[in-house]
Amino acid sequence: MKKQDLEEIKAILLEQKQELMDTAKATLEGDLGIAVDDLPDEMDLASAEYDHAMNFRLRGREKTLIKKIDLALERMDVGEYGLCEECGEEITAKRLKARPVTTLCIRCKQEQERREKEYT
Repeated sequence: MKKQDLEEIKAILLEQKQELMDTAKATLEGDLGIAVDDLPDEMDLASAEYDHAMNFRLRGREKTLIKKIDLALERMDVGEYGLCEECGEEITAKRLKARPVTTLCIRCKQEQERREKEYT
């Protein structure tokens, strides 16, 4: 992989991580509780609880993505970034720019999805 492509992907990863961290910080600084007294009826309370649960689910996904970003950055540091974990072939820069945390080349990813589809 070209050094320029690697630097561009690293910048993408760092930007994504910063955005996720900023969102998490804003969530933590916001009011995470539900003020029951501010809600006029049970429907409003149910809606607020649903929104609250959804926000926590989203934060969980963001936490997982941050871990994937950190792993991608670690692979860059040791020179293993951009190599498919299945076949060892180089993942194209185009694919890595579109999905910088990927660990599989397109062929292996398609094979994985095909196998998963067989079990559903």
